[in-house]
Amino acid sequence: MKLLWIFRAIFLIIIVAVVFVNISSTIMDKDEEGESSTDTYNTNLRAIIFSSIGMAVFVFLLDVLTPKKKFSALAGVFFGLLVGILVSWVLAPVVDMVNGTFSLDITAWAITVIKWLLGICICYLTISIVMRTKDDVRFVIPYVEFAKQTKGSRPLVVDTSAIIDGRIVDLCQSKLFDAPLIVPRFVLNELQLISDSADKLKRNRGRRGLDILNKMQSDPVIDVEIDDTVLAEVEEVRGVDQKLLMFSKACNGRLATTDYNLSKVARVREVDVVNINDLANSLKVVALPGETMQIKIIKPGEESEQGIGYLDDGTMVVVEGARNKIGRMLLISVTSSLQTSAGKMIFGKFEGFGQETKGTAQETNGGNRRRPYRKPAKPNTSRDNRNRK
Repeated sequence: MKLLWIFRAIFLIIIVAVVFVNISSTIMDKDEEGESSTDTYNTNLRAIIFSSIGMAVFVFLLDVLTPKKKFSALAGVFFGLLVGILVSWVLAPVVDMVNGTFSLDITAWAITVIKWLLGICICYLTISIVMRTKDDVRFVIPYVEFAKQTKGSRPLVVDTSAIIDGRIVDLCQSKLFDAPLIVPRFVLNELQLISDSADKLKRNRGRRGLDILNKMQSDPVIDVEIDDTVLAEVEEVRGVDQKLLMFSKACNGRLATTDYNLSKVARVREVDVVNINDLANSLKVVALPGETMQIKIIKPGEESEQGIGYLDDGTMVVVEGARNKIGRMLLISVTSSLQTSAGKMIFGKFEGFGQETKGTAQETNGGNRRRPYRKPAKPNTSRDNRNRK
């Protein structure tokens, strides 16, 4: 929006310049014509000052008080300028007609100044309107639409679950995503609603999401923006999930989420989706059948004789024959693995006792087993003392 404020400042400068130039011309004309033109001079001066100030204030307030939209298409500026010039040309004879009908006794050069000021204001309004409503132009003029300018690949539309999850920040900082991130206004409203929830858990999740969003905006590496665009097809549907799908289609973007059900619905609706959980699972270490690893059993499993442990990356490991070995470091042999969008599981069987380590799991080299760790026996000091005697 900085560019829009620069444009507003230029508009005010042009208005002031036109007024001062014409006031100077009026003073010069008075000096040449003498005191006989005092009434005409005062009339022209009042017409210039009040018309310029009135139109400038009216146009500026009308622009500032209306809902703001994002400037994203340079073509909209040229289109608005052309429309403004055309409308100014049509309204120019109206000024002459008003002057003649009401006998305002305004000179020709003052009429010219009013036409110029009217043209500037109309061009300003048309450019501002097109900049704010460029996404709806295709509904007024068929087959005409201003495309959004985005750098890199297609943008990523981030939903609430992906923001609260937080891993997307690390992915962007690692330069894995070079596409701009778009957070629709209704997603931000949902985060605010969650952060104001009476439930403590939901409130903490909502506040975490807002903190992560602030972190993303302050990071110069991450290109993220809050999109305030109001689309008719998006506003017609109810529910944040449905709005996300319609918004992603409208902006030709990809949906970034951690919601398993939403990703399934997006694929059915032919919307490209990036599931953060799928991406995280694809980056995990692959455990092939027959490999051995060390893991600490944390709790019993659902089936009999099963024990459950976890790798350092959070992958669940189900070990057969380890139910009665909770709290022990075991050496297991991988039998199979299961990977889904909900997570990854590794199945193995007990092979022996492993060496205690600081981590919860450690994979052995080359699939070779390690010998069970045994505590060294204490030396028999009494026998040594008898021998010394």
